Amino acid sequence: MELFIVAAIIFIVLYGLIHENGQNQALINSVTESDRGYSSERNLVLALRKLDIHPDAIFHDLYLQKRNGSFAQIDLVLATSAGLIVFEVKDYSGWLFGSGKSTYWTQVLAYGRKKYRLYNPLLQNQRHIEELRKCSIQFSRIPIFSVVIFYGDCEFKKLHSIPNTVFVIKPYEIKRTIDFITTNYPKANSYRDWE
Repeated sequence: MELFIVAAIIFIVLYGLIHENGQNQALINSVTESDRGYSSERNLVLALRKLDIHPDAIFHDLYLQKRNGSFAQIDLVLATSAGLIVFEVKDYSGWLFGSGKSTYWTQVLAYGRKKYRLYNPLLQNQRHIEELRKCSIQFSRIPIFSVVIFYGDCEFKKLHSIPNTVFVIKPYEIKRTIDFITTNYPKANSYRDWE
C-alpha cells in the first residue's frame, strides 16, 4: 500500500510540473517563439505575462536597422501608460563592479582570481533607446525608461553613478520596478492609447 501511495504522489508531482511547464510555454508563445532569443529573455517574457501584462504590450527581440545599414538588437520593450520600458537582459555570475559613466564594467570570478571586462550595459541600452527614438516621431515624444536586468548568480558589489532614470535590477524586482515607473511618472502623451 505504501508503494502505491508513493507512486501516486510521484505521478501527481510529475503531472503538476508538466502541466505548469505547458502553461509557461503557452504564456511565452503568446509573445514570442519558444526558440527566439536567449532563455533569460524568455524568462523575462514569462515573468511579465505572469504579471498579467497583455502580450500585445510586450515586444521581444527587436531588430532596428540603423542609418548605416547595420542593426541594433533590443532584448525587450514594454509599452506602459508612462511610456516605453526598454529592457537589456544580462546573464552573469560573480561580482560586478561598474559606473554609469565608464565604458566597461568588471566581472570578478573565483574570489578575485579571474577578472573580465564587459561593455557597460547601461550605455548599451542607452544606444538602443537612441535608435528606437529615431524610428518614429511618436517615440521621440514619449518617455523611454532603461531597465537592465541581471539573471544568473551575480552580485552587485560596487555600482555607482547610475542615472535616476536607469534601473539596474535582479528578476525579483521586475514588478516593483514597473510599478514604480507607472506610479511615479505621469501618463505618456500620445495621440491614441494604442500608439
